[in-house]
Amino acid sequence: MTLGRKERIQLGVIGAALVLIFLRLGLYSGDSSTPAVVGATESIPTAERQLARRRQLAATVAGKEAVLQKAVAELQSREAGILKADTAAQAQAQLLDVIRKAAVANGIDVRGAEEMRVRPLGNDYGEVSIVETFTCGMEQLVNLLSDLANQPQILATNEIDISGGNDKKKNVQVRLSLSGVVLRKLVPKKGETAF
Repeated sequence: MTLGRKERIQLGVIGAALVLIFLRLGLYSGDSSTPAVVGATESIPTAERQLARRRQLAATVAGKEAVLQKAVAELQSREAGILKADTAAQAQAQLLDVIRKAAVANGIDVRGAEEMRVRPLGNDYGEVSIVETFTCGMEQLVNLLSDLANQPQILATNEIDISGGNDKKKNVQVRLSLSGVVLRKLVPKKGETAF
């Protein structure tokens, strides 16, 4: 059976109609799984203001980074005098070494520490303290204190007790409490000991 020209055209039109019906019902049926197009909730001027504000914030980033770098450099220069140690005992040994070197340079015999302490100093730092007892002349004591003040470490004299002596050289008995600054991690927590 052969189809004529008229019948082929009719079959083509019916086929095209079926394809259109399939597309309309299948693909473009408007089911809920396809996202709906929603209009903008903000106006153009509002979006422009937000964009301008974000550009201003982005422009300040470089300035803020420069201020941060300057603050970090200043902090590092200020913390240069902190006693560098892994433990509190090492920091105390460094502090003893500083005292002994300054004492030897001034002709003072410093033999041993009476007392050693570690305690918090603010939220970020700790303080190691040492109490030394020695005998020296008054000018030697003044020179010792001057040398300690000129050390690169951050040191503080907490207490000085001076007692007069009866010898002919007019030497005095000195009890000196000296502290140095360390990082807070070296301060033992409550219930722990420094050693």
